[in-house]
Amino acid sequence: MKIRAIHIYAHDLPVKNPPFVVSSATVWSLDSTLVRVVAEDGTEGWGETCPLGGTYAEAHAAGARTALTAMAPGLIGAELWPLALHRRMDSLLNGHNYAKAAIDIAAHDLIGKRLGVRVADLLGGGAVERVPTYYSTGVGDPDDVARIAKERKAEGYPRLQVKLGGRPVQLDIETLRKVWEVIRGSGMRLAADGNRGWTTRDVLRLSRECADIPFVLEQPCDTIEELARIRPLVRQPIYLDESGVSLNTVITAAGTGLVDGFGMKVTRLGGLMRMRAFRDLCDARNLPHTSDDAYGGDVIAAACVHLGATIRPDLNEGAWIAAPLIEGHYDPKAGPRVEGGHITLPEGPGLGVTPDKDLFGDPVASF
Repeated sequence: MKIRAIHIYAHDLPVKNPPFVVSSATVWSLDSTLVRVVAEDGTEGWGETCPLGGTYAEAHAAGARTALTAMAPGLIGAELWPLALHRRMDSLLNGHNYAKAAIDIAAHDLIGKRLGVRVADLLGGGAVERVPTYYSTGVGDPDDVARIAKERKAEGYPRLQVKLGGRPVQLDIETLRKVWEVIRGSGMRLAADGNRGWTTRDVLRLSRECADIPFVLEQPCDTIEELARIRPLVRQPIYLDESGVSLNTVITAAGTGLVDGFGMKVTRLGGLMRMRAFRDLCDARNLPHTSDDAYGGDVIAAACVHLGATIRPDLNEGAWIAAPLIEGHYDPKAGPRVEGGHITLPEGPGLGVTPDKDLFGDPVASF
């Protein structure tokens, strides 16, 4: 199967009850990039990438579209099988995994449709039909975040991620303690996500003053070197997120015992092919991990859910999707939804979602 055409779209995603705040960004709406890849026989596949603004990671929406535009002419006529496709993309452009991921996801969707199988099956076979997810709060007032925690507990979420950092650490400590008061005894797992926003000094204080609370520290500091310094000094497990920028970094972090798990984004590693390798590495090392992304609509959500369905259940920290935080769906019928803290694996071949391309207007580029 070879690529006949590539169409690139830009789409604005409104955020519910804006803004959504993390330590490194304040977001009112998001600029998502979608690609429609057409094979020689007319079969279509959809991909998506949606950076969380321009300061969360080394990625931004205009950069994704520029990278896709640079690669697309060289991809016409290319083989769609993921390994061959990645080698072609890497021969055309160095880096820019977050842009390459959109092509990778579209290829998996297209191949699944062509073969009549779900993407989860292409990734090795789904372990579950209802995939666990988690709720991610923004950085907020301690009482407001505790109220959200109470609501999500009642809805059945198995895990809560509390966004912290980017402000005085005593507010983060107060928030964490108030959230724990609400969810204590429920079995709900808790992650304190600093999004690189703490100094080592502040992490050590938070770890010490919240030593009685069972939670994981997700990417508390900006660099791997900082994580190595605090590793022997904190009481809590450490998960790597934003610093996990490549499979090489993941292998080093897992092999040296730097971390106890990962929060991983599909677009950060370049798509589903490399996320499959990441999943299997975590399986070999017994490391819990997520299958999520920074943001995005039904296409990236479906990709995260299909991958999440294949993760070993005892290591699955959840497939995070932005659906509860954004307005509308690309596919009103099949767009992934959270119900009872879980997401039903989409039915049908490929990703199982069919975006209404009229929502996106004319492509910004076609090849």
